[in-house]
Amino acid sequence: MTTTTLSTALPAEHRERLMRVAREVSFASGERLFEEGRRADRFWIVRTGTVVLDLHVPGRRAVTVESLGHGELVGWSWHFPPYRWQLGAEALSPVRAWEFDAEAVRAMCAQDADLGRAIATWVGRVVAHRLHASRIRLLDLYAPYGSGSPV
Repeated sequence: MTTTTLSTALPAEHRERLMRVAREVSFASGERLFEEGRRADRFWIVRTGTVVLDLHVPGRRAVTVESLGHGELVGWSWHFPPYRWQLGAEALSPVRAWEFDAEAVRAMCAQDADLGRAIATWVGRVVAHRLHASRIRLLDLYAPYGSGSPV
């Protein structure tokens, strides 16, 4: 597991507090969780199944950027104004997840600086990881020599 999964990213007391506001949800294979550019008002932690993140590329099909599985955060745009999804997401297989209301979690973070800092650090790591994954994927697809691997 990477430091971007819930079980390794947050101390136990912060994980427990966050999980108190979670609700269980499920998505069928092929169901869209969210669309790029729309309002980001929630986020998920994958329990089972796989969610793919995609990026709209004008004149082409959406490009899959990354696949997410057990314990991983789906959605970070809820944490940063203007709260608009920067990517899209779709269930690749049946997915069970914990869903969180973004406004409620932001309010918890505002009330508890330690919790807010821990969640901000976690989300920041996720953003950095996704940015790197997006860059590599786009280079593989569109750069003359891919991501820089020797020929």
